[in-house]
Amino acid sequence: MNIEIKKSKKPIKYEDAIKFMEERLLDISNKSKKELLWILEHEEIYTAGKSYSEKEILDKSIKVFKTNRGGKITYHGPGQLVLYFVIDLKKRKKDIRKFITLIEKSIIDTLKYYKIETFADKKNIGIWHVKNSNIKKVAAIGLRIKKWIVYHGCSININTNLKKYNTIIPCGIKDKGVTTLEKIKKQNYTNLKNVLIRNFISNLKN
Repeated sequence: MNIEIKKSKKPIKYEDAIKFMEERLLDISNKSKKELLWILEHEEIYTAGKSYSEKEILDKSIKVFKTNRGGKITYHGPGQLVLYFVIDLKKRKKDIRKFITLIEKSIIDTLKYYKIETFADKKNIGIWHVKNSNIKKVAAIGLRIKKWIVYHGCSININTNLKKYNTIIPCGIKDKGVTTLEKIKKQNYTNLKNVLIRNFISNLKN
């Protein structure tokens, strides 16, 4: 499969990542560059998608970057693995719901590799884990589609500082919490990015 895989070692500024993806989208549209999968961590930032509400910002002193992806407000920062992609759905089925299912399956398959059972929820997009009857989000998904090219991506909390979520209503969901993989199960997640990429590419072929 003719996809460029990019892995950044240093944290990337959110604005720089968006600019890079939008440039790649134009390049893919005019067939001058490959599709992209990009693994990174962000510098600390709160981002608000197209459907967010000001009421979801509990601490008005925080700075929030308004972005063009779908979804509501979330936090990015150290300890959170982000997988961005710029994928041309014109080469595949023009079905955004199917593509979201592909992302969900890729994350669920990846966490299953680490013996962690998670699930997707059509009402509340993202990947969820249940412990002692408490449902908490461990991975978030936010997308934008332009010219049938889909970009932005998903994030998985590995050992993210959960206190950062106290200043917002994450993804606009009040009755469920946020967790990390290390809270669920302490183990080595160094290879997580490679397992996720492998599953994503495998699911993209199907």
